[in-house]
Amino acid sequence: MRVRRAELAGFALTGSCAYAVDLGLFVWLRSGLGWDPVAAKCLSFVAGCTVAYLGNAFGTYRGSRAGGREYAVFFAVNIAGALVQLLCLTVTHYGLGLTSPRADTLSGAVFGMALATCLRFWGTRTLVFRAEEGTRTSWTG
Repeated sequence: MRVRRAELAGFALTGSCAYAVDLGLFVWLRSGLGWDPVAAKCLSFVAGCTVAYLGNAFGTYRGSRAGGREYAVFFAVNIAGALVQLLCLTVTHYGLGLTSPRADTLSGAVFGMALATCLRFWGTRTLVFRAEEGTRTSWTG
């Protein structure tokens, strides 16, 4: 299937909103309410995934089937993306010995995020919102 610019734009816009929810909720729970960092991250991750799912289901891939099965697969794809980020960080930090904060940020939050985003895009369009060619309609075009 061919990737259209409108699909990429909708996916990016939705992902940006989800990232903002994830980050904002994490910071509020951790710093504002004093939650444990793991508990705060778990809740913020679920909230971010939910925002991303809803944005993709009712925006980027509207017209495709959206329900419990799709949400479960979407959540699994997002966990796989998080694991890609952790793998990049683990390889560079422990395998290559690049242990500075800058190296960790570049490997996990830049390169890892780029690879994870590619995986999430592929998984979202092929495993979650499987529409026939030409049936996708995006809110961006």
